[in-house]
Amino acid sequence: MTVTAKDLRVKTREVLKGVQRIGSATITVRGKPVAKLIALAPRKPIPLAEHPSVGIWAGRKDMKDVNAWVRKIRRPRQFP
Repeated sequence: MTVTAKDLRVKTREVLKGVQRIGSATITVRGKPVAKLIALAPRKPIPLAEHPSVGIWAGRKDMKDVNAWVRKIRRPRQFP
């Protein structure tokens, strides 16, 4: 990740989050690299299966077969 000195000054929080996610960033002044910012402990991404939002409908019995459920909700409506 390459960051300008101005971006570091103006968007410090976003740059630090990026460094945590990626692990390092090169800081440039007028297009020339002058420093390297390295994360102390890069954050490990949460596996998708362990993400809290994945199991939101885990206990629903009508969603056991996801494909059938999607076909059911996409079926055209029939009016009497």
